[in-house]
Amino acid sequence: MQGIETFIAQRGGDLLRAAWALTGDSHHAEDLLQTALAKSLGAYDKLANDHKFEAYLRTTMYRTYISWWRLSWRSEFPSDTVDDDTPTPDDTAELRLDLLRALATLPRMQRAVVTMRYIEDRPIAEVAEALGISEGAVKKYAHRGCAALRESAHLITQEA
Repeated sequence: MQGIETFIAQRGGDLLRAAWALTGDSHHAEDLLQTALAKSLGAYDKLANDHKFEAYLRTTMYRTYISWWRLSWRSEFPSDTVDDDTPTPDDTAELRLDLLRALATLPRMQRAVVTMRYIEDRPIAEVAEALGISEGAVKKYAHRGCAALRESAHLITQEA
């Protein structure tokens, strides 16, 4: 097991991208990741390896995101531009922004499930365990979330 600083240097970018996919804002993503890290640091030495710590940290991050429903983040998503510090390649920036807008319309649990299942490519069982819900609920949220995304005005292209 490596030190926590090395772990964060190696895995921080992926963790921040996951937080950004959830929050839709680079500043909120940083806050979410920092909060999850603060909550999880005590478990670092107790867990046997970095893989287990990352799983624990991601679970903490997703659960923290879901519990922050009391905050009014849903009204703070970017509308037309991406922050200058948001890590998106130029050729796909508009598509990612459209996806972010569409994800922002989903209820919190659907958004968390869709992000974990399809953006992070995590198995149903892992999503269920991380979010503390049944595998059937994961399937339901994924199905409904994908159906909503298919109908989203943000992702429907207009033919000329």
